[in-house]
Amino acid sequence: MFTGIVQGRGRLIEKRSSGGGMVFCLEADFDLIDPEEGESIAVNGTCLTAYEIAGRRFLVDVSPETLSRTCLGALEVGSQVNLERALRLADRLGGHLVSGHVDSLGRVEERRPAGDFTLFTFSLDAGLSKYIIEKGSVTINGVSLTVNTCTGNRFSVSIIPHTLAVTTLGELKPGMRVNIEVDIIGKYVEKLLAEQAAPGDGAGRINPAFLAEHGFLR
Repeated sequence: MFTGIVQGRGRLIEKRSSGGGMVFCLEADFDLIDPEEGESIAVNGTCLTAYEIAGRRFLVDVSPETLSRTCLGALEVGSQVNLERALRLADRLGGHLVSGHVDSLGRVEERRPAGDFTLFTFSLDAGLSKYIIEKGSVTINGVSLTVNTCTGNRFSVSIIPHTLAVTTLGELKPGMRVNIEVDIIGKYVEKLLAEQAAPGDGAGRINPAFLAEHGFLR
């Protein structure tokens, strides 16, 4: 698990084809303290397994499935990426719970200044728009952001100067594709409520009677 609080940037040193997927060599711009072979690192919001860690450099395998669902395949040698090491249980949860499993490719629709901030508008698959709520959380290229507004399959976020400086979001322009992960809690709640609402004898279902019985309604 991750938090969407990017620790630094990485640079793609090398990419090569391997078994239908790809192998990336990445170099972080920060020290990988106490590195562990096989640890998870989020690369532009995509959870990948790091190995052959040497100093600030490491390798990751990018599977065909990951290439098809993310924009990692479009990276060129020299490209900058956002990096975050996996969350420890004792760490501060500064962003929100992020799995590193990208839900969809989104598109930058608009970028404009708003005082000292930068306002971005993104679009995403219509089927995912139900998970985007005003003041809720969303992950863009591995960065935890708060949703300003949402209408249809579009939503906007306001990004502070610090975030633009320490992540790759400052490089985004209209038309560019991004990795999007919606809030995982919303998906779990949806599934639980759907199961409760399934046809049957009504036992265990969340309904007015259930809420009243457990003190939520009077």
